[in-house]
Amino acid sequence: MSFGEPNNPYGPPQGQPQGQGSQVPPQGQQSGYGYPAGQPQGQPGYGYPQAPPVQPYGAGGYPGGGAVTEMPGGVKAARVMLWIMSGLCLIGGIIFIIAGVAINGAKDNTDDSQLTSLMDKGTSMVIGIAVLALVWCVLLAVLAVKVKSGGNGLRVTLIVVGVLTALLALYPFTVLGIVHLVLSILVIVFVAKSDGAAWFNRQRA
Repeated sequence: MSFGEPNNPYGPPQGQPQGQGSQVPPQGQQSGYGYPAGQPQGQPGYGYPQAPPVQPYGAGGYPGGGAVTEMPGGVKAARVMLWIMSGLCLIGGIIFIIAGVAINGAKDNTDDSQLTSLMDKGTSMVIGIAVLALVWCVLLAVLAVKVKSGGNGLRVTLIVVGVLTALLALYPFTVLGIVHLVLSILVIVFVAKSDGAAWFNRQRA
């Protein structure tokens, strides 16, 4: 059997000189493994779309690192909780003021010097708690207003105030402070999350 015969299946194609059967196919032809001839395997080429570039992510997993334009749901919830705690402090402050006035008026109806002394101390303590509650009411309200425009410093302040509120809820307001304890913990969690960090660290115009 001769390799020069035209019907020989093992010979070179007609029109191609013998001895060049192992020549690399021209550019654009498919090789035996499905890759374009003359192109390394794994490199994008014919029929292989190139993968899109990975978009960089900024703080909190938001693309672009500063593209946060809408307040996250957790931060919105934290702001609502600040308003609720501020309102509760206002109500508590008014109640303690009324109680202090009532105790101070009741001491005029007794001649017992020891009881009068205790009432004086009780009045001072209750009025002091009322003043603290009103101050905390104003502080929480200011923080709630600034959540929309505040930066990372406000975020740190919110965490610190949340911790202090939780401590005050444990003592001396152990029973009355249960709601404040729960809300302050939730505020700390929502503000400390990654989406909260992205909101407070966002770029501002």
